[in-house]
Amino acid sequence: MPELPEVETVRDGLARHVLGARVADVTVLRDYSVRRHEGGPVDFAARLRGAVLVAAARRGKYLWLELDHPGEALLAHLGMSGQLLVSDPAADPGAPDHRHLRVRLDLVMPDGAPRRLDFVDQRTFGYLAVVGTVPTPDGAPGGSGSLRAEVPDGVAHVGRDLLDPALDVDAVVRAVRSRRSGIKRALLDQTLTSGVGNIYADEALWRAQVHYDRRCDALRPPQVRAVLDAARTVMTEALAVGGTSFDALYVNVNGESGYFARGLNAYGRAGQPCARCGAEIVREVFMNRSSYLCPVCQPRPRARRSPRAGTAAG
Repeated sequence: MPELPEVETVRDGLARHVLGARVADVTVLRDYSVRRHEGGPVDFAARLRGAVLVAAARRGKYLWLELDHPGEALLAHLGMSGQLLVSDPAADPGAPDHRHLRVRLDLVMPDGAPRRLDFVDQRTFGYLAVVGTVPTPDGAPGGSGSLRAEVPDGVAHVGRDLLDPALDVDAVVRAVRSRRSGIKRALLDQTLTSGVGNIYADEALWRAQVHYDRRCDALRPPQVRAVLDAARTVMTEALAVGGTSFDALYVNVNGESGYFARGLNAYGRAGQPCARCGAEIVREVFMNRSSYLCPVCQPRPRARRSPRAGTAAG
């Protein structure tokens, strides 16, 4: 599933290629892809026709295009294989549609040029919806690229991400240390801090040399901060090369893959040597998914002893 660097790459592409465009027409080819829109496909199309796309924003794995209709946005969740692809229909008018095209927005740019925004989704876990926006509790910008202190209704519960300048890192450290779960489970909790998924959690923990099952309440504040810093660094590096692509399911708005898979040190590298110590990277099952780690650099935490029974009075 796309994580923060991949979603931010898409958001940035939308900001560069479709802002200022007016929605001339909307075609929904698969109703399920707008299942979260309360009014259904017909209302979805009607709400978008004539709207102008004024800003591209993101919080965690959610991204949205703000509309010139006050308090409304086109919300997108890419799921496991969703893609938002921008094209110029005049450049190749005979080009066939993508086989997994689900929704198409026909746009008109400010200079009158035609453009298309296609939502393509092979596995159909993603969706689009026109939703209302609500003010953020602290009044700070709602997400990366947001022009207003608002986020879509239903997204406000999602925590700010590690690249968000408004994030209170000290508060996140305290929240993590209050948990009794393992540290990776906390990293994946999108209400604490968003955008981190399985790939970047494993990479951050490898860099910080922390086992995924280390209990949060057993970590010192500097250790938690080191994990968060590692996650921020690895996601920043991934963002610089367009994110991580293992197959054709994740691409940017131009259909291009990201290249950070070449820089991974743990995720997907089972059986290969650790770049730090040379030990073999291992794969373990965690929360019905895979975790990759170095058993030498990231030793498993020792099991805690059960509290001793009280001594009987003699």
